[in-house]
Amino acid sequence: MNDQTIEEIAREIAEAFTGAATGRVFQPGRASLVVDFHTRTDAYLFVSVEAAQPRIYIIRRATRELEKTTIPPASFALLWRKHLAGAVLRRVTKDADDRIIRFFFEAQSEAGESQERTVIAQLTGRSANLFLLDERERIIDALRPLRETDQQIGDEYDAPAASASTHRSQPEPFERGDFHSLSEAADDYYSRLEVDKKFDQHAAAFVARLRQETGKRRKLERNLKADLAQHGDAEMHKRIGDLLLANVATAERNGSLVRVKDYYSEGEPIIEVEVDENRTLQEEAARRFNFYTKAKRAAREIATRLEVLQEEIAELDKRDAELARIIEERDAQALERWSDGDKKKGRETQKDKRERPKSEERIPGARRYRSSDGYEILVGRAAKDNDYLTFRVARPHDLWFHAADYPGSHVIVRSNSSGVGGVNAKRGEIPHRTVVEAAQLAASYSRAKHDAKVSVHYTHRKFLSKPKGAAPGLVRMSNFRTLLVEPRESIERIL
Repeated sequence: MNDQTIEEIAREIAEAFTGAATGRVFQPGRASLVVDFHTRTDAYLFVSVEAAQPRIYIIRRATRELEKTTIPPASFALLWRKHLAGAVLRRVTKDADDRIIRFFFEAQSEAGESQERTVIAQLTGRSANLFLLDERERIIDALRPLRETDQQIGDEYDAPAASASTHRSQPEPFERGDFHSLSEAADDYYSRLEVDKKFDQHAAAFVARLRQETGKRRKLERNLKADLAQHGDAEMHKRIGDLLLANVATAERNGSLVRVKDYYSEGEPIIEVEVDENRTLQEEAARRFNFYTKAKRAAREIATRLEVLQEEIAELDKRDAELARIIEERDAQALERWSDGDKKKGRETQKDKRERPKSEERIPGARRYRSSDGYEILVGRAAKDNDYLTFRVARPHDLWFHAADYPGSHVIVRSNSSGVGGVNAKRGEIPHRTVVEAAQLAASYSRAKHDAKVSVHYTHRKFLSKPKGAAPGLVRMSNFRTLLVEPRESIERIL
């Protein structure tokens, strides 16, 4: 505000509130204050000492509206109430050639004696502040933190060097025009400015959040594609494995290179395959078939995840375009509707997470499989993971498996929660095929994995206990059965 505007508004304030007693004080912001004077109207004194836009004028608001926007009062507002509650405004003056307004109050002390109090609205840019002074014009408190060395609590108030000369003729962005007063014009302008500011803040926050969500999904998309590429071509792995087996008797080895006949190509040309010198052709073929199985499974599951992910990215891009249009048109109502839709979508996502079946939860330290009958099978990784899986994740009627007499992973078949394939066995018997598949996994993830047949103990979780002071992974079984199986990983693994 320039010097001339402040001078005219000071006259409006004096006409409206001189002789009136102070009432409630509201604090809509850290650097702003709204003061009620008992004038039996809806008029209030508004002061803001923000460095970027210090201003003062009369506003008209409903009390309920002010109550909704006020923040917890700072020490200045509390001291105002202490020193100026019921005080009568006697005079309002403006310093010549400076943007400073002085309010002179007549207040009563706790002893009932009359005392003078002064409030100074210093609207001088970066040094803008609101001061409460005692009868000796010493600073009791200030609305903004004090930084000037000559304006500290307890000091006699000393105005900063006059700076109005650069602001006296500077045009205001608002005019009185058809408004009843300059205060009304200022209130209209700054209210619209505040609405625009809030719009920009909300829009910027929504844009940032939307970009963050899109960025996360695009990064995940890149990682999934990289994982897919890392698994290689499934059919090529199978083809090399078949060729190695078909050429066992005729293949020529030269160090790590093996020359084999390619029966799948026209003319059956000789091709070279790189094989570790310490590995037989049968072992390399088995390794290639294992790669084939993993790559095929990964391709199927990653393709499904990519499809869902790309749909989410497309939806986010659509919302981004809609948000850009709303911001360009500065449509506050549309932005609010967009925000409501975003919140609703967020609540639905949280609800989905809460209602997600246990089988879909991420369990640290566990490999996850789906049996042929649709049951979820969990395989521990390390000794501590085995303890967590058995005694924290597994429930009493889950089946527990472990290779007999060999170190290995704990394996759990979850029987009392919905399986990955939709099965819910509750406390019924788990199909024998699933029992065998779980036992094969327990054998495969043990030190006996290279044996032709392995004995595997299995029992319900409720028959297990942890000996006091026992090492991680060690359990005691009070009841169990034993199954002889071939170590195999023959079922689908869930990534």
